[in-house]
Amino acid sequence: MTTDNTTTWAIDASHAEVGFSVRHLMISTVRGRFGGIEGTVTLDCRGLEYISSAGLGVLLKTQKRLAGSSGKLRLTGVSRHLQDIFLYSGFDQIFEIEPAR
Repeated sequence: MTTDNTTTWAIDASHAEVGFSVRHLMISTVRGRFGGIEGTVTLDCRGLEYISSAGLGVLLKTQKRLAGSSGKLRLTGVSRHLQDIFLYSGFDQIFEIEPAR
């Protein structure tokens, strides 16, 4: 018997945090926090039109953290343009990617 442990979480910002820090063009810093993440984290990319190298770094760092606890980062709703970016950067070999429909 197998059990599907898939859970979708809605993060309530007043009670939880998910984070990162990205320095963009040495002009600004975007900050947040990832903590205690385990399992598979699914990121819905349907509204994502562009990702900078700093954003790719955040995804890579998150994947490394998850892999440390036998987890993974799953990207869904990925546009053709972003699929190309992941392909050219080799990140398509790192993340589970589900194309936009």
